[in-house]
Amino acid sequence: MPALVDKSMCTACEECVEACPTEVISMVDGKAWVNAEECIDCEACVDACPEGAISMVDE
Repeated sequence: MPALVDKSMCTACEECVEACPTEVISMVDGKAWVNAEECIDCEACVDACPEGAISMVDE
């Protein structure tokens, strides 16, 4: 159940990038992007995002 970023809500604050323990989140075109294949489903990014732009989704 990887993390998914709602790009319309992402403000590029990079809080999720800093929170990710496996460093699978990067900034692409000014928005957060999660490498779903490497995501460990820890939800640290979900908790860190002040905009609520990240959620966990069923594959």
